Amino acid sequence: MTLIKKKIFVTVGTTKFDELIKTVLSSEVLEMLSSKGYNEIILQIGKTLFIPNCIPRCGFINIEYFNLNANIIKYIENTDLIISHAGAGSILDASENKKDLIVVANQSLMDNHQLELAEELYKNKHLYYCTCETLLDTIQTMNFAELKPFVNYKNDPSIVYTFNLLYEDTSI
Repeated sequence: MTLIKKKIFVTVGTTKFDELIKTVLSSEVLEMLSSKGYNEIILQIGKTLFIPNCIPRCGFINIEYFNLNANIIKYIENTDLIISHAGAGSILDASENKKDLIVVANQSLMDNHQLELAEELYKNKHLYYCTCETLLDTIQTMNFAELKPFVNYKNDPSIVYTFNLLYEDTSI
């Protein structure tokens, strides 16, 4: 019997978001993800001194991490589910590569304008959006078949408006 590998890529971008990494690696979250068929996870943990526990467990045959990598697209392309911080670049990379996406808000950031983009995409049913506290519930109830493909943000006026506000760039 050949094991089908279903991969998850977790990214915090260039920031420090240890709470997300710790939440994803909790037994409850790993067990729920495993019950959904996922069995491999790669963590991009950003600028932190935190060392995650990568011992395979809870149905996962492979858990690995790295801090930063200039070629993040190769991880995005080779995964089934992305769990991401609310960075616009990470959200758009996942969406443009038509990947299932859960965006997790970093509530420790004050005045986090990037959340506006995630909230708008959530309202338009392109992704799931939650906090670390609600990630387990989101995974329990997620159904990516209910979401709409995110084809091109340049064709969606509400996304263009939000993106322009974030970057104050009217050339998009």
